[in-house]
Amino acid sequence: MKILYLSPEMHPYAKVGGLADVAGSLPAALADRGHEVVVVLPKYGGIDVDEFGIQPTDLSARFHLDGRPAGGRFWKAAPRPNLDVYFLEHHDYYAREGLYGGPGGDYPDNLQRFANWCRAALELARALDWPPDVLHANDWQSAPAVIYLKTLCAADPFFARTKALFTIHNMAYQGYFPKSLLPATGLPWDVFTMDGVEFYGDINLMKGGIMYADWISTVSRTYAREIQTPEFGCGLEGVLEFKKKRLSGILNGVDYSEWNPESDPHIAAQYSARDLAGKARCKAALQEEFDLEARANIPVLGMVARLVEQKGIDLVAAILPDLLSEHRIQLVVLGNGERHYQEILERLAAEYPHALGLRVGFDPPLAHRIEAGADMFLMPSRHEPCGLNQMYSLRYGTPPIVRKTGGLADTIVNYSPRTGKGNGFVFSKPEAAELGKAVRAALKLFAERKAWTAVMKNAMAADFSWDKSAVEYEKLYRQLAPEPAIKKATARKRKRP
Repeated sequence: MKILYLSPEMHPYAKVGGLADVAGSLPAALADRGHEVVVVLPKYGGIDVDEFGIQPTDLSARFHLDGRPAGGRFWKAAPRPNLDVYFLEHHDYYAREGLYGGPGGDYPDNLQRFANWCRAALELARALDWPPDVLHANDWQSAPAVIYLKTLCAADPFFARTKALFTIHNMAYQGYFPKSLLPATGLPWDVFTMDGVEFYGDINLMKGGIMYADWISTVSRTYAREIQTPEFGCGLEGVLEFKKKRLSGILNGVDYSEWNPESDPHIAAQYSARDLAGKARCKAALQEEFDLEARANIPVLGMVARLVEQKGIDLVAAILPDLLSEHRIQLVVLGNGERHYQEILERLAAEYPHALGLRVGFDPPLAHRIEAGADMFLMPSRHEPCGLNQMYSLRYGTPPIVRKTGGLADTIVNYSPRTGKGNGFVFSKPEAAELGKAVRAALKLFAERKAWTAVMKNAMAADFSWDKSAVEYEKLYRQLAPEPAIKKATARKRKRP
């Protein structure tokens, strides 16, 4: 199949969050399965073209938005067979270090920036003479591509067979813009209705993506159910309930070529479920890196997260003083985000310098060292569409402590000392007391070395590779855009001796 994949970020080229990891892994897994995949990204100012072998092309997109010349020139990388990545160059829109904004907040022209990118992506397919079977758009930034496909391109024979899949990665970010900016997208006013992008008098791009797509997916089965409720739907629960027959949840996967303690170049020692000796060395190295006492019998809790309310930072802060008075433990935290939560953790780190290590910032190699060196991993999220760190933790033998929500509920099974089954520790309510109870259960088991080794090995046996997830997407693509009967017959004929 021919798959045109739009994501506003993609590892290793440009990353803000987990969406980049998904975009870096799923297209590659699909390409390895024999599909032709074209990914389109904006050419952000922070992308190093020399490092990634990105070359200019003769391809460009030229059109007008709101009467103004728009589009841009394409650059290209070909990281593997069947996978091409194109980068749209437009100096005024994308030659900035930030993807979505800077220190002052979101860029005020984000609607124009991402509308231009989406329209240009469709024009790229035409320039390549490559009619896609499926347009796979991700999150609100790429929603305009779905809307363009179903409106401006609706009568275009080139896109006659192209179906649109819109994937929601996080309902909390929907792409709101004033109604007055609609002409900047080049879309007709008849999209500004209750059945289109209109939402309480303004533009909601995520709503538009949902309404115009042939199918909607999200990143876990549980989250697909949750977003149809007021608690998680962020105002669009009614729209999603209306579209529920065309909504499914497909769990994200993990790139085990990058997240694997047997081959990870970022950690102090490599190890496996068969030989865990290296994990002890990773723990000692992590304790030393954070200037904590390097003792094997002191449990180390790790946390890598955005410092925002969603991630339950306040719950961790609320239980930490009592935990430290009851138990000899250490906590290491890596993340950045809202100043309020950063200050809370900084105060705690100053109060407990020998128990809490804090690094504010974005440091991927350190994230690997925390996964490998911690004994257990904290993810007390209020909501978590999928989550990736809990799956990384499993592979590194670092049992996660999670709230039962979204992808956390779909991946982590509470350990039972009676049956010996389970790969982590789960609590239900987003309350400090509930988190504290789960942490204490984990600490109690940690003291029982035989039982703790069992839960570690259960965790490491879990398989959340992209191979499984790619098969699910492949099935969905084929459901949306089945091969024409004449094409199938030709393929069968070719197979005959």
